Amino acid sequence: MENISYYTIFTLSKPKTSASVKHIYFAVSLILYLLIITFNLTLIVIILLEKTLHEPMYIFLCNLCINGLYGTAGFYPKFLCDLFSDSFEISYSLCTLQAFVIYSFTMCEFATLTVMAYDRYIAICRPLNYHSIMTNTLIVKLLLFSWLFPVLSMVGALLMTNSMPICRSHIDKLYCDNWSIVKLSCKPTINNNIYGTTIIIMYFLMVLFIIFSYFKLISSCMKSAEGKSKFMQTCVPHLLSLVNFTFALLFDTMYSRYGSRDFSQDLYNFLTLEFLVIPPVLNPIIYGLKLTEVRKRALRVFINVKVRLA
Repeated sequence: MENISYYTIFTLSKPKTSASVKHIYFAVSLILYLLIITFNLTLIVIILLEKTLHEPMYIFLCNLCINGLYGTAGFYPKFLCDLFSDSFEISYSLCTLQAFVIYSFTMCEFATLTVMAYDRYIAICRPLNYHSIMTNTLIVKLLLFSWLFPVLSMVGALLMTNSMPICRSHIDKLYCDNWSIVKLSCKPTINNNIYGTTIIIMYFLMVLFIIFSYFKLISSCMKSAEGKSKFMQTCVPHLLSLVNFTFALLFDTMYSRYGSRDFSQDLYNFLTLEFLVIPPVLNPIIYGLKLTEVRKRALRVFINVKVRLA
């Protein structure tokens, strides 16, 4: 162990393309990031300004959009700088910060989707008790859970990672994540694996809860035309967000640990970025178009803006 080198600068994976193609990547990434900021901020502002939308479902949706802005801020500015300067390097401290932001974002996304599933379950399966159950106190507790649990989980993971000596410096991704940093260590990663498996099991339990709640929701909604309409309007957007995010995250997790090096690098880069690209830009669109109250308020805002500019 005497010959171990301790690196403070890491190199990230580079897109294997020409300089002209990288300029296209930069333009597309910048436009995408601006769309993510615009769509999510629009939905957040509409929900905050419209008092009629100050209900649990819309508050949790607002939290989902805030988390989308938080997570993408951990990736896009650094990625855009790398494409612009063609220098895919990052310091150890910034790499750790990026891993913290991206991992806590993914965990918060799952926790928020779980909270939203619980809210829909109470609203549809126990409508008469909805307001007595979903009190302001419970809403605050659920919001705290969706943020504190991911943050504390990630702090524990990074404290374990930061105690390990690093003897390699290349991260085979376009961004830093905790597992990529762990793989650079020369020491055995058994404790990290155990901790990571524990966290995965806890989130798997959240998935089981969501599946259970949807079985209840579907069985309850199929009994009446009104129930079917309510399910299609409020539950389908949540279900689309959940399925998309789950599959993207599952691919990234499984490939990071068991992936083959024969996999196309370009396709791999896209799939590992999918949870940072598709959900943040599609979530506000899906909910904005599907939820009637949000759609009405959004149209009203755009009409007012158009009138003022005219």
